[in-house]
Formats: sequence, C-alpha cells, structure tokens
Amino acid sequence: MWALRAAVRPGLRPSRVGRGLPAPRAAAPSCLLRAFAHAGRRGPGNLEGLWDGGRGLRADGGRSRAEDDEEEPEDANENTEEELLQGEPLLPAGTQRVCLVHPDVKWGPGKPQMTRGDRGGASRRKTGAAAEWQVAEATALVHTLDGWSVVQTMVVSTKSPDRKLIFGKGNFQYLTEKIRGSPDITCVFLNVERMAAPTKKELEAAWGVEVFDRFTVVLHIFRCNARTKEARLQVALAEIPLHRSNLKRDVAHLHQGAGSRYIMGSGESFMQVQQRLLREKEAKIRKALDRLRKKRHLLRQQRTRREFPVVSVVGYTNCGKTTLIKALTGDAAIRPRDQLFATLDVTAHAGALPSRMTVLYVDTIGFLSQLPHGLIESFSATLEDVAHSDLIVHVRDVSHPEVELQKCSVLSTLHSLQLPARLLDSMVEVHNKVDLVPGYSPTEPSAVPVSALLGHGLRELKAELDAAVLKATGRQILTLRVRLAGAQLSWLYKEATVQEVDVIPEDGAADVTVIISDSAYGKFRKLFPG
Repeated sequence: MWALRAAVRPGLRPSRVGRGLPAPRAAAPSCLLRAFAHAGRRGPGNLEGLWDGGRGLRADGGRSRAEDDEEEPEDANENTEEELLQGEPLLPAGTQRVCLVHPDVKWGPGKPQMTRGDRGGASRRKTGAAAEWQVAEATALVHTLDGWSVVQTMVVSTKSPDRKLIFGKGNFQYLTEKIRGSPDITCVFLNVERMAAPTKKELEAAWGVEVFDRFTVVLHIFRCNARTKEARLQVALAEIPLHRSNLKRDVAHLHQGAGSRYIMGSGESFMQVQQRLLREKEAKIRKALDRLRKKRHLLRQQRTRREFPVVSVVGYTNCGKTTLIKALTGDAAIRPRDQLFATLDVTAHAGALPSRMTVLYVDTIGFLSQLPHGLIESFSATLEDVAHSDLIVHVRDVSHPEVELQKCSVLSTLHSLQLPARLLDSMVEVHNKVDLVPGYSPTEPSAVPVSALLGHGLRELKAELDAAVLKATGRQILTLRVRLAGAQLSWLYKEATVQEVDVIPEDGAADVTVIISDSAYGKFRKLFPG
C-alpha cells in the first residue's frame, strides 16, 4: 500500500474516486484510483505528478485555493462556476440493455399512498394499475437515454422494500438466477427512489451487473437536458449526496489492502480530505446559485414595476406545457420536444389576451411521481417563480391512462412547495391532448379542454385566463375622460391596457376604456388631477 509524502502540490480538483465493482461485469475503475494504485506499485515517491494542475489542499496545513476562491473578485465567478459544473458521468455511455426490476409493495407501510385507503377487489385493481403505470413510466425514463433499451421487465412483490436487499430470500434468489442467466443484460434499473450504498454493493455483487436507482437515472436525464448555467448548477448540487454515497463505497475498496489510510503531514485520512472537498464544492455551488437567485429577484422586481401579470404553467412531465405556451403566444422560437424533462430551464414568454392585456407565461420543470426530494430541493430556486406568479395553470394530459394519479402527484408537489393559498385556490385546470380522446368531455365543470397541438379550445382558454388574471391581480376595467391635447392618452397606453378609444371632437377629448391596476390608477389621478 502506498503512503503519501508530506509535500503535496496544491491544486487538487475535487473528484469522486471509484475503484469499480467486485462483480464480473462491473464498470471500469476511475482514473484517479488506478493512478493511486499504479503509483503505489512504483513507490511512494512517485505520487507527486498526480496533483499537477489540480485544485486541492497543501499537506503543510495551509489553506487550499478552493478556500481562497471565496475571496476572488466578481469577474472570477464565471470560471469558478464552470469548474463546478465539471464531473464524471453518472451512467455508462454507449448501448445498454436494461433489465427493469420493479418492487411491487402490496402490504405494509411501503404500500403506495394513493391506493392504501381502498379495500377489497377495487384496492387490488388500483394497486395493479399503479404498478403498471410505474413500470411504464420507468420504461419511458430508460428510453429517454440514448442507446438504452429495456430488454426484460420483472415486477416482483415485496413486503419490506426498506430491507437491505429489498426483496425476500425466495424472490431475491429468483431475480439473481434470471439476471445471471441472461447474458444480454448489461445493467439493472431498480425502480426505487434511492438505494443505500450497501444495498447497491450487495445487489451488484449478487447480480454481476451495475444497478441504478430512480434518482441516478433521473439526475442523469436532468444533466443531459440542462441548458442554462442555473439549471446545470442545480443538477450539480443534487449530485453531491450521490458523490458522498459513492465515496464511502469506493474508499472502502481503497483500504482493503494494508498500509496507512492517512495523508502524512495533513492529519487527515483520504476519506476526510475527499469529504471536505465535497463540502467546499457544495458551498461554492450554493453561493453561485445565491448570486443567480439575486439576479432572478431583480428580474421579478422589474416585471413587478412594469406590472406584467405572470402566469406559471405547471404539470406532469411531457403533458404539453411548452406546446400550449407556444400556441397561446405564437412564439415561433419555442421548440417543444416529445421527451421527459425536456424543460429544465424556466423561461418567460409574452402573450396577449382577448382584452389586449399582455401577460408573461412561465414554462416550468415537469413533475414526476416519486420525484426524489433532493431534486425538488435543488430546483427550489427555479420553482420560486411559481410562488411569485399571479396565476397557476395546471396542464393535464387526458390521453394518459393514469391521468388521475398524475394529477395527485402534481398537486402533492405543489403543496410541498408551500405556495400561497390564493394561488392554489385560483388555479386554472387545462385538459390537453383532447384530440387523442374522441368525444372527450371533462368531468370537472371548471376544466378547459384543449388541443395545444391542433389549436382546439384556445379561444375559450384565453377568455378563461382573461377573467382569472383580472380577478387575481385586482385590475379593473374603467372608462376615463381624457384631453386629446395632453399626455394622458399616451400615459395610459404605456401604463395600462387600452381597450377602446371613443373620440369626442367637439370637446377635444376622448373616452378611453382601460384595464388598469389600483396602483397605476392612483398614479394617474395624482399626475392628472381633476
């Protein structure tokens, strides 16, 4: 086993070490760990070159440049943020043939919440339907990844999904025989929210292939689809717990041999060094997100000053939110994609309502059942825009077989964000993709059926939004007598929504019908008294 000399060059970039898996078909070990092992064979004096060009700590006890970064000027933020976004892939590249394993919990506390209250045959039918929906959703997640395909699906019952191996002894043995007996399987997608590191290690050792959970797969999709720096930073923040979990497993492999586990001269073990580097990285990411949050706050203040009503469009992933916004605004630059989590970056698009009032439609990240809590927390800055909007539009895909379960999932997530009661109570529900359901008629009296793709029902939806925005923002429709020779008319065009101008030539005046907020009307009366 190697030992590290006292003089270590500064500049180690925080990275995840990984020695790979003990299983026959495990992933390749990380370059860093192979370098350590190779250097150990050559002798302890040959480790110095491993740290060249990096960003890390000095073994003499001095502060690392990672700590000094906090004191860097603002113009260094761009480079720092780009460095934070670098990281290893979460999933293997290339073609993967996946075995999808879904633990079907039918009894006990792990039973799905949406079916626990039912009884008898209805409960069994609902539980079965929920399992089919979750399997279909997991399959869609896998197919979102380039080159990945599901070659085998197994729904296996379990009473205690929280146990180390998730399944009982008999079912676990059955799974092991099936997976090891299928040489075409290259990895397993276990459809649970998160796996503990010991569970992942045991399953991979038993099944001989890499095993991924829902959190890792969704996080990888998020990373692939993130476009703006804010979205990429939020994904990087969500990855930190995963790196911590992998670090414990990988360092355990590192210390299986003999030798000291401490970095000589620093008083820290290799695990402690890596944990500290992860903490520093997390602090920097949060600091960068705080800077972006302040910029977003300034943008919201500008919108408030200009008094643009904001309409947040939310819904389950791939329900057609972006397509609906494109239909409402006519913005040709919007490019909807038929893909899960195609939208991760919050964008605002201006559109006019029948009253000629301009509103801003905010496109948001799509929701998912059992969306890992860490992802919701990481994207809390993005979802702040929903809390500061004037109206929420909930878009539902009525062609989906589990549309009601999707609705429950979206509403549950919205309530977890602790949104103001006025937003939840005034929410407008839109039933999208009615063109795929012949003769569709909504059961909810307040719902608006539309086909965003074909343009059906958009006129009725705009009229509904018009009334809802007026009510939510407290705007009023007034007819004001103004002088044509003064600045009143131009001021109203700038600060309010002018609907109609009825000119009275003999009086040199006009009756102007406007939609105006209370604050703007107060300014008008102050500027133009009498």
